Amino acid sequence: MKKTLKISHIEKDAHKKVADVIKSGGVAIVPTETVYGFAADAFNTEAKNIIYKIKGRSYKKPLVVMTPDIESVKVLVEIPQKALKIAKKFWPGQLTLIFPTTELGKILSGGRDNLGVRIPNNVFMLKLLKEIASPVWTTSVNASGKKSAKNYKDVLEFDGVADVIVDGGKCEFSFESTVIDMVKFPYVIVRKGCLNTNEILKYI
Repeated sequence: MKKTLKISHIEKDAHKKVADVIKSGGVAIVPTETVYGFAADAFNTEAKNIIYKIKGRSYKKPLVVMTPDIESVKVLVEIPQKALKIAKKFWPGQLTLIFPTTELGKILSGGRDNLGVRIPNNVFMLKLLKEIASPVWTTSVNASGKKSAKNYKDVLEFDGVADVIVDGGKCEFSFESTVIDMVKFPYVIVRKGCLNTNEILKYI
């Protein structure tokens, strides 16, 4: 069992310490406004595989990429004009959008044609993503099929497994993001979540 670093999200330079762990190939547990998430360098296949192993997750289920801004997203996926309107309206926020991958996105995702991306609306996470300056793989903190972690105490079962755990208290919404597949029109609601889908559909 490894020794897990535990820090508070309000600790000075907390985002820099976590960024160092992720950039060195470690796996972090971080708070977002939805639920707690595992996070790893998107260009580090070994770190990605560790997340799958920790969760007991099938490789058929892709992870989501988080970036700090839309320009970073455009490097990885192709965003249709209609979809860009939605992205600009609801990002940063509790919305995960699935788009066709660019050449780099396809390499990053191991040859997948599509990729789910999100820009979170959480101060700590945005600072962390900007500090890393590279895409980050994320997925909810839980064993596959179990409930997602919404409080700091919920993630402590992974003490000794993750390299660092960030205490962010209780997640603001404590509910997963809404997921929409925007690969082709008509768009498909993959998962209902924090955001009201009817509100989103107004902008299509």
